[in-house]
Amino acid sequence: MSHDDGPRMFQDQLAEKVRPFIDLVDDMRSIGIDKELPLPTIVVVGDQSSGKSSVLETLSGVALPRGTGIVTRCPLLLQLCNDRTVKWEAVISYGGKFNEFDDPSEVVRYVEQAQNALAGKGVGICEDLITLKITSSTVCDLSLIDLPGITRVAVKGQPDDIGAQINHLIRKFIKEKRTIILVVVPCNVDIATTEALKMAQEVDPEGTRTLAILTKPDLIDPGAEKNVLEIVHNKVIILNMGYVIVKCRGQKQIDENMSITHAIEEELEFFRNHEHFRSLLHEEKATTKCLANKLSNALVKHIKKSLPKMSKKIKEQLGEVKHLLSQIESGSPLEPAEKRKYLIQVITDFNDQITQLSKGDIIVEENLFELMRKEFTEWMECLKNAKSHYHEVVQQVVDEYDQKHRGSELPGFTNYRVFQHVVQKLVAELKNPAMMTLQKIRDMVQKQFDNLSRESFKNYPYLHQVSKKKIETIQENQSTIVKERIVEQFQMEMQVYTQDEIFNKHIPKEGETAAGSDKDTRSKYPGLLKAYYEIVVQRLADQVPMLIRYFILKQSAKIVCSEMLDLLHRDDTDNILQEDSEIGQYRAKLLAQAYRLILANDKISSL
Repeated sequence: MSHDDGPRMFQDQLAEKVRPFIDLVDDMRSIGIDKELPLPTIVVVGDQSSGKSSVLETLSGVALPRGTGIVTRCPLLLQLCNDRTVKWEAVISYGGKFNEFDDPSEVVRYVEQAQNALAGKGVGICEDLITLKITSSTVCDLSLIDLPGITRVAVKGQPDDIGAQINHLIRKFIKEKRTIILVVVPCNVDIATTEALKMAQEVDPEGTRTLAILTKPDLIDPGAEKNVLEIVHNKVIILNMGYVIVKCRGQKQIDENMSITHAIEEELEFFRNHEHFRSLLHEEKATTKCLANKLSNALVKHIKKSLPKMSKKIKEQLGEVKHLLSQIESGSPLEPAEKRKYLIQVITDFNDQITQLSKGDIIVEENLFELMRKEFTEWMECLKNAKSHYHEVVQQVVDEYDQKHRGSELPGFTNYRVFQHVVQKLVAELKNPAMMTLQKIRDMVQKQFDNLSRESFKNYPYLHQVSKKKIETIQENQSTIVKERIVEQFQMEMQVYTQDEIFNKHIPKEGETAAGSDKDTRSKYPGLLKAYYEIVVQRLADQVPMLIRYFILKQSAKIVCSEMLDLLHRDDTDNILQEDSEIGQYRAKLLAQAYRLILANDKISSL
């Protein structure tokens, strides 16, 4: 087909005022605004063999895929742009691919190639959109979407539910209130039984956005012309947008290589000379020329009507997107020097948080110092509860001394070592509870450090993983130190020692003799040993918590800060600040959405 073939005569009727509005919608679709809200558009639906392809060919001036069965297997957005300075050029885009070409005869090949890429080779369908933009001096200004022809029976190679798939695809497009439904119906069938028109009536019962095209008027049985006229005059099924009857190239004319220009001339002669249909020319209800004019005007009117609501919706959505963006961090800068400064700030902020947490100046989920106080109180209760057992054992040793513990000493004398060993044994039993207290405090401190790391580095998985690993290692090392100190503390307690002055203050007073010679008698031993145990309890009650707090909290926080600062000496800043894929994708999605909405808002404002 020559590039000169086409509806050149339509151009004068599609005034320059039409193009800005059609361009607006095409531009908004190209930037992806149709992902945010439905755009005004024309959608072409019809049964198989309804003449749909012939109508589109006449409007576009190029041959489209033809054949039996399902020929249109993907939604095809046909963008026709009239430019008297351009001979003929086209761009087809789908699935992120773009192909430019300047030969009209290549349209079929490129469309079939796109359909095979999206829907697979064969006869399956796909909901992904193919966009074919044709710019030429021989096309009209119009944009519309062609959908697969309605089918009822699956043929070889098709899934059994192919009819349901196509119906679902068509309904997805025509249900939108901003869509003009262009229904193609052959004149030689009962219009009331046409599946395409039935589907249109389901979503547009008032017929306010449905325009019907009657095709193949040359195939009407003699005597049926009156019925067709009643349909065109809106007396059978009422559609507010009405009907247009057209006569396009049939298969015979296509086989004979009749040009579209010749076909348009023949169409006009057909209606001029038709006994029953010639009146439709004056009523502007016949010919593809009339259809093109009607479609362009209807689309522009529809776009104008939709603009206020679209503008309001775009502004609302833009506000929502900006709010969502304000709730997530902006991410690291791209400039290396700025990115390094950003890393310093991120780590410094984390270190400040860790330091404040170790001092009790901030609370992360739960009050750490309150939790520790509870555990240290439990430790104190453990020491107090051990007193009764201590007193019982000491009294028992005193009572059974002669039977079980007396050695070579004379009657009335006692061996100090026996009681020293008792004290050592009972105090040593407190070591395990001390270790348990250490473990509990370590767990809660590590948990809060981890929570702080996760919150501070929620967008940076590498930093989170590194800091978490460092926290775990540091806590393990500090725990080892505390365990050694606790062991040392209990080894020192094996000396059974305190200052005389301190010991004397704890001895129970019993008149003037409490601290006199009777103190060395066996009957005084339980009281003396009880006094010493009070001193041990007082030492351990404070010493164990102080060791734990110092090494597990204060020193751990200090070491974590130091080791995190060591990351600043590395050269792989990009790797360190690698964002979490989900966060990055979410931000990128919101930024792209905001960009689309801003562009769309600007385009509407500038119209």
